[in-house]
Amino acid sequence: MGILAKVYRQRLSLLNDLYQLTMAAGYWRHGLADREAVFQLSFRSAPFGGSFVVSAGLESVTDFLQDFRFEQEDLEYLATLRGSDGGRLFERRFLDYLRALRFTGSVDAMPEGTLSFAHEPLVRVQAPLIQCQLVETALLTLINFQSLIATKAARVCYAAAGDSVLEFGLRRAQGIDGGLSASRAAIIGGCAATSNVLAGKLYDVPVRGTHAHSWVMAFDDELTAFRAYAEAMPNNCLFLVDTYETLEGVRRAIQVGLELRRSGYELNGIRLDSGDLVELSIAARRMLDEAGFPQAVIVASNDLDEYEIQRLKQSGAKINVWGVGTRLVTAFDQPALGGVYKLTALRSDQGDWVYKLKLSEQAAKSTNPGVQQVRRFNHGGRIRGDAIFDVHLGWPADGEIVNPFTGEGMALDGCGEGQDVLTPVIRSGELVHRPLAVMSIRDSAAGQLELLDRRYRELSAAPLYPVGMERELYQLKQKLIADRDCLRSTGGHSTGRPTAGTDRRIE
Repeated sequence: MGILAKVYRQRLSLLNDLYQLTMAAGYWRHGLADREAVFQLSFRSAPFGGSFVVSAGLESVTDFLQDFRFEQEDLEYLATLRGSDGGRLFERRFLDYLRALRFTGSVDAMPEGTLSFAHEPLVRVQAPLIQCQLVETALLTLINFQSLIATKAARVCYAAAGDSVLEFGLRRAQGIDGGLSASRAAIIGGCAATSNVLAGKLYDVPVRGTHAHSWVMAFDDELTAFRAYAEAMPNNCLFLVDTYETLEGVRRAIQVGLELRRSGYELNGIRLDSGDLVELSIAARRMLDEAGFPQAVIVASNDLDEYEIQRLKQSGAKINVWGVGTRLVTAFDQPALGGVYKLTALRSDQGDWVYKLKLSEQAAKSTNPGVQQVRRFNHGGRIRGDAIFDVHLGWPADGEIVNPFTGEGMALDGCGEGQDVLTPVIRSGELVHRPLAVMSIRDSAAGQLELLDRRYRELSAAPLYPVGMERELYQLKQKLIADRDCLRSTGGHSTGRPTAGTDRRIE
């Protein structure tokens, strides 16, 4: 069996950083493995200088968690790992414990396609501590990458201003899974189709494509190549016209288009992949219209991104379909989303919730404690702001929201009752969420983007979307920060208990 088959045809519980397993062994040894914990996945700042992230990757997360287990060969491999003294890294009894381990916890998350903002939980996991820890790396890689690409696609589609965007990036993607995940996420973010045929099959999304320069070069001349393609694929004729001389290529495409029409077919359009796309598209549009092909589209490719598309449109380019590859599927200008997964609550020996937070000299790197939910406020047909609150503390009667960094009041309470964003996905290890088709997720994301004020969708210098914190949770966080004795005893991680009567599980 080859390497690819071994990687993609087995359970992925070892898709992990080693320190997750060493910590898991430590929890097990010290009797903490089954202590109930809450971890939350969030990001500190939106990518690309924007204000939002389009959440994606949740279906991959549920697939991973439902199939989470260590196979015999996984355990045999772990048994070969050695510590610095040459001895076994993992005890046999710990490996026996892993053999029976399954994910039995609960997950709440923002549905795929939901707009998310800095410091909000995209995913909340409540499970035994060892389970929460062992799934961290996989959840981060699955959510971070797909959310990043979905967000990039949303920006590209925003720049295209209603024109179709096609994802063409498979050949430049970071490996096979990078290509598949990127194609799926790009559709969620708004792309109309992908060139990736395997993604089309796996995710039931539209695929598009015609021919490359090599097709033209394989024949004696361009006209012969176009005619041959028209004979082979009369219902899929969109000709790449820049192999030799672009405007001559347009003329030959028109000539073959007229021949196609006499046979009962229509020329779909042309593709430009090099040169001055503004001038060439203007000339090509004029030629196509004068020849009787006003419906023929002009597709452009050639290292496009949202900024180049915006520039071309502002310069008067007559392009109505955009093929975007490398700079989309690699998130070329910011190739990683800084998602983090942090412990925010842990049961004590007595069964009470002990709230946790990480502190940093950088305010943005400090985390929020508790079992968090996000409430989103709408007003006048627009998304106006979000508030983070703790499900155990509950939503206050006065609905008082404050700035999470300054404690100053925020006026989100004038925007109606709001709607909670995180929804149940897994309960006691069982899936309770019905995954949507990718194209349905795409429609949902597009609808949410339409509700977001245009200033938050700007490609650069977008203002921060207002995200507040319920006052009682904010005050609890400040109390934990001020607890210097606790800080000294926990090595920089503050702990504290929520108010009385909040010792409740998520049902």
